[in-house]
Amino acid sequence: MSLSFNLFLITSLLVNALVFSQEKRPNIILIMADDMGYEALSSNGSESCKSPNLDKLAEQGVRFTNCFSNPICTPSRAKIMTGQYNVRNYVKFGMLDRGQSTFAHQLKAAGYATAIAGKWQLGKEKDAPQHFGFEKSCLWQHTRSGRSKEDGKTIDRRFVNPMLEFNGKEKDYTNGEYGPKVCTDFICEFIEENKKKPFLVYFPMILTHCPFDPTPDSSDWDPKRLGSTSYKGDKNDPQRHFSDMVAYADKMVGQIVKQLDKSGVRDNTVLIFTGDNGTDKPIVTPWNGKEVVGGKGSMSDTGTRVPLIVNWPAGIKKPGRITDELVEFTDMMPTLCEISGASLPKNHPADGASIVPVLTNKRNIRKKDWIYIWYRDQVMVRNKKYSLLAKQNGSNARLTRYKGQFDSKELNNQKLTKAENTIKKEFEGILAKMAKTRLSTVSEEGREMGLKNKSNR
Repeated sequence: MSLSFNLFLITSLLVNALVFSQEKRPNIILIMADDMGYEALSSNGSESCKSPNLDKLAEQGVRFTNCFSNPICTPSRAKIMTGQYNVRNYVKFGMLDRGQSTFAHQLKAAGYATAIAGKWQLGKEKDAPQHFGFEKSCLWQHTRSGRSKEDGKTIDRRFVNPMLEFNGKEKDYTNGEYGPKVCTDFICEFIEENKKKPFLVYFPMILTHCPFDPTPDSSDWDPKRLGSTSYKGDKNDPQRHFSDMVAYADKMVGQIVKQLDKSGVRDNTVLIFTGDNGTDKPIVTPWNGKEVVGGKGSMSDTGTRVPLIVNWPAGIKKPGRITDELVEFTDMMPTLCEISGASLPKNHPADGASIVPVLTNKRNIRKKDWIYIWYRDQVMVRNKKYSLLAKQNGSNARLTRYKGQFDSKELNNQKLTKAENTIKKEFEGILAKMAKTRLSTVSEEGREMGLKNKSNR
């Protein structure tokens, strides 16, 4: 054989191997509901909200009972996208430091098609989604606030007749369209277009954030409404509308699953569902025989405990499991990179621990002893049974003991047991160590902005 033919043969084999490996790599869909706490899903114990599609995904996948976020929107979004504790790279509300590397960057570099739909809130630059690794985008609150002025009133335009941006280009709807449905249709089209190669979809949902308004499936739905004139929506009936909103979010998950089936990629697609923080405060949810008051914005169990369901027909071993494994948003970056074969960003601080060992029923090789939350003027470190909440300078530290979800007791520092004193000192050491990392991974411009931002919101 000639040398040229040998080179051609080797090249062909390498190309075929690459194509084969790309076909085998799992697709990934990461869905993060807005303001939906742990108690909002019926599979987690809700007695007022029904989520049959998510319940089915849990029954056929893995349901986590100890997943934690930050207490509010942007901090959670920055953390899940970058896999870093906010103390390292959080600059200000509504933006992400443009020097950051995201999971979309890593998977795109590994050959994945990437898209994002839903709520953005990470920078108003027209190219922001693409800058952070998403090839296609359909977003609310990207280049503008997502609200309009009508007859002197501010109208929230995230739900009925929404104001959205497609790849940075603004588009206003006025014919009874529903924002969450527009975003879901966009995702389904992306799945069909990219079914022959690995893809990543990030869906930070617009639901179930206020305003608590009717969905297209509500009895009082009005397609002619031009958004909501009240930030919280219908103050007379927020509970019913919240339940309707949870049901519609669940319906959108069901639509995506149907599209995966239709496109023939269901088995080899990893679908991850979580929430960005606890449920909003006006919402009271009957849950496992008690009432859970939404705690969004607070460093409490109700403010930080969120649902986590992972479904992956081709990859999960012993589906139907419920696990109390400790998980937080920094864990998503290493998880997505391990699933896809992508590398972690250069010099990544490795704050998270991949949950793939849990999915493959090898949890004994995963080590996650504590999680850390940095928010406003407070910091918290916690494990499954205890948390230590303090001011950012470490003062006013107090230990809380947990018996289960939404069952906690703040302890008197003077009455701690020997074991509890040991835990408190260990946690105080973690807080002190993490405090030294403030703004350690941001760009120079981001550092200046972060130091000027007093609210740390």
